[in-house]
Amino acid sequence: MGFIKFFREEMQVIKERDPAIKTKAEVFLYPSFKAIIRHRFAHKLYLNKHYFLARLVSQRTVRKTGIEIHPGATIGKGFFIDHGTGVIIGETTIIGDNVTLYQGVTLGGTGKETGKRHPTIKDNVMIGSGAKVLGSFTVGENSMIGAGSVVLQEVPPNSTVVGVPGRIVKRDNVRIPRETMDQVNLPDPVMAYLNELRDENKKLKGEIDELKKDFEGYKNKK
Repeated sequence: MGFIKFFREEMQVIKERDPAIKTKAEVFLYPSFKAIIRHRFAHKLYLNKHYFLARLVSQRTVRKTGIEIHPGATIGKGFFIDHGTGVIIGETTIIGDNVTLYQGVTLGGTGKETGKRHPTIKDNVMIGSGAKVLGSFTVGENSMIGAGSVVLQEVPPNSTVVGVPGRIVKRDNVRIPRETMDQVNLPDPVMAYLNELRDENKKLKGEIDELKKDFEGYKNKK
């Protein structure tokens, strides 16, 4: 009965969060459903130190769904991946309850850490398409990560984060001063550097012109 109850709960999560579903049977076609069910099984194998079998299940799941969840990742209730292709969840990731991810999300490491290498995602967090959350920090409960954002540091609870690198634009439903939700007009460090070089070049050209004038004046006096 325990497995049947769990099965029904997972089906209900998908039905509640995807308005495109018209019938109960459609749930069985969702990559998210297959990936989560298989991860629960792989995670139990992992906890019992059957590491090879756990990875075997997870790697077969990747090939069938396009969703890569390491069997060591800890995932709470009410987890939902919308569409799912390209989602990657690292070994030491901890995900709370009622978390939603969209396609292309990575919960990964930076390559510089050992032990706890991946993020902790608290309850009721939503992470938008293509967002990357990299490192062993915490994303606080009830937070939202905008599509395409790259988050590299702690996110307080009840925050909205956008941009590359990610910056907090709202906290406790209050907009952060001097920040906006604009995800298009982001800072461009390369262009800023080119503009700086252009200004310096213009300044140097002006100084050279002045020196030329002084030199011509000196020649005329002679």
